[in-house]
Amino acid sequence: MAEKIAKDALRATVGMLRINYPKGTRVELIKIDDVQAPPIGTQGTVIGVDDIGTIMVDWDSGSKLGVVLGEDTCRKIK
Repeated sequence: MAEKIAKDALRATVGMLRINYPKGTRVELIKIDDVQAPPIGTQGTVIGVDDIGTIMVDWDSGSKLGVVLGEDTCRKIK
């Protein structure tokens, strides 16, 4: 039962991320916990959201490192 609840919650979260960060959305990196990450403030374009809630970004710096749900932070820019 608890496993089903967790799966349903993840599915709902991923769905909301896909609505809020559709392909083509421009974002700015706020926080990321990875030594290979682009610098804070780097901008990029969302290329998708995977099934575990990672926002996949094509960073302007050339990096393709994703923003991990619950660990990292980015914000939408206009």
